[in-house]
Amino acid sequence: MKNELANKVLASLAVGVLCSSVAVCQAAGVENDDIVDVVVTAERMPSSRMSTPADVTVITAQQIEDNHYADVAEALQHVNGVVVNNGNANGDQEVVINGDQRVVVLIDGQRLNNAQGSMTRATVSLGMIPSVKNIERIEVVKGAGSALYGSDAVGGVVNIITKKGTTPETTLDLNTGSYGAHNYELSNQGSDGNFSWFVTAGLQRRSYFKYKKDGEDVQMKNSDYGKTSFSLRLDQKLTDNSSLRFNFNHRQLDMGVYDNNYRQEHNYNNGSLTYSFKENQPVQGFLRLFANYKSTEYQGAFDTNTRGIEYQNGWQLGDHKLVAGAEWQRSTSTNAPSGYEDKESTQSALYLQDTMKLSTKWIFIPGLRMDRHDAFGTHWSPKAAFNYQATNKTRAYASWGRVFKAPTADDLFYYIDMSMWGYGKYIGNPDLKPESGHVETIGFTHEFSEKAVLDMSYFWSNMSDAIIWSPVPGTDEQTPTNVNREKKHGINLTFNGKLSDNWSYEAGYSYINTWTNGTDSKSQTLIHYYEPNGYRLGIHYKNDRWKANLEARMGSGLDKANYGCNNYAIWNFNTTYSATQNVDIYFRINNLTNQVYNTYVRNKHPLQGRFIQLGVNVKF
Repeated sequence: MKNELANKVLASLAVGVLCSSVAVCQAAGVENDDIVDVVVTAERMPSSRMSTPADVTVITAQQIEDNHYADVAEALQHVNGVVVNNGNANGDQEVVINGDQRVVVLIDGQRLNNAQGSMTRATVSLGMIPSVKNIERIEVVKGAGSALYGSDAVGGVVNIITKKGTTPETTLDLNTGSYGAHNYELSNQGSDGNFSWFVTAGLQRRSYFKYKKDGEDVQMKNSDYGKTSFSLRLDQKLTDNSSLRFNFNHRQLDMGVYDNNYRQEHNYNNGSLTYSFKENQPVQGFLRLFANYKSTEYQGAFDTNTRGIEYQNGWQLGDHKLVAGAEWQRSTSTNAPSGYEDKESTQSALYLQDTMKLSTKWIFIPGLRMDRHDAFGTHWSPKAAFNYQATNKTRAYASWGRVFKAPTADDLFYYIDMSMWGYGKYIGNPDLKPESGHVETIGFTHEFSEKAVLDMSYFWSNMSDAIIWSPVPGTDEQTPTNVNREKKHGINLTFNGKLSDNWSYEAGYSYINTWTNGTDSKSQTLIHYYEPNGYRLGIHYKNDRWKANLEARMGSGLDKANYGCNNYAIWNFNTTYSATQNVDIYFRINNLTNQVYNTYVRNKHPLQGRFIQLGVNVKF
């Protein structure tokens, strides 16, 4: 396996050399250099991308608008090294980065992860995010982020940064399409002196769901499917260096009535009040109060209520930028079908990080986090990262970090009997130990021209006491257990380019290998939460009033028993015509070839078949 990976790395390097004469660029960088050159998630403070020792991808608001992405899941699916499980099939949209479901998802820095996991390592659903209309950019940081973001930041961090209201404007988006689908979304923004607002509201309805199986179209009878959403951001400037921000997001998903006559509903509410200070200084500070609520109705209630407080401060001391913070949160979980309710957990943390400028070319970043869990004690997560910027166009980086994740409430107490549907029983394990380990990343970036970038990274991780839900031999039961080791390694290679003022493209390849073993180190089991070989391709055209985009995500080396195929290729196409300065008419087709493909969490969940949509976007 090591030889295989080495060959892939060498092949990737060779391709990089061959493509060095081609104008390539970071996809988001084509749209807005200012947005992409400065990122905030990797170090919890503004830093230039070339001086940040991390693999960071930025999805801009312009990209979201040009491709008419329906939600955050659809946007993330086109990031190299990222997979979204069940992205189009139901309400549970779990993001996987570098083959790992342990990912932190934030909205404006507010953590959305909760205390329930429902038989996977993911503790947040992208389905809870109400709209893409109010998103300024999405920052995807691959690799360990536990020193700054704590539990779950093993595979990476996704930070969704929303728009602040500016010029008064109202936008109405109407579209209709396959499966009896129709959507309405209204947004309004504006400002008055030091006060600004941005509000969105949406309604989606769909009659059924169709997918491909054994060469035939299958129609899933989930009638009355619908989504409603609402988001609100209010900003008040207090002084030249401080402000107050209020965020509230609501999302309700009615997944309809399925063939088993059960209705599944999801209700998400999250809000925060943030006081920001030192806004005009190199390192900012904030104080945040937040509350998240998640409720699912499916044969009973699955609820989680999380509330907490966060504080961060920072200082520039010569060539040192210090960031220090404290966090406290309490979660209450109820799982009525499992028979447990009001299971409480309290977590607190302290963290400190120093960004040290050793010279004009070298940056060293040590950090340390202490997590205190009321049931699993105290855990320390140190980190160390280097960034070497050889020139203003070339950099290399390396990072190492310890990671820690406590079992979820579902890991410990879950119980459900699904024998009537052929799935058996799922039973939690109260004797589980927390997961811990380390993650390393090395990477290289080179800008061939002003807007031309090649990104390469190699990562590996080693987790002890990893929690895996697996069948109990001789029974129809599945239960979580701690395995001796879970190891991952892989590469991400991204090429993006602009051929002319009208044409641009991006291409990516990712390789991921994951295996676990029990007490016997010779016994290895592959994990199927990801695509072993992933490919991303995008071709973009702009000319006067027309825009067109062809995007593909592909995978090979899959386990057919779980995915329904050994390889797949999903092609999406969209085009936009600007009828006037304020009116855009668009048309798009998802899954152009009606590809068969299942995403895998616990069972097979089919990807939707060919979907056609026609819409209009009006600004006034």
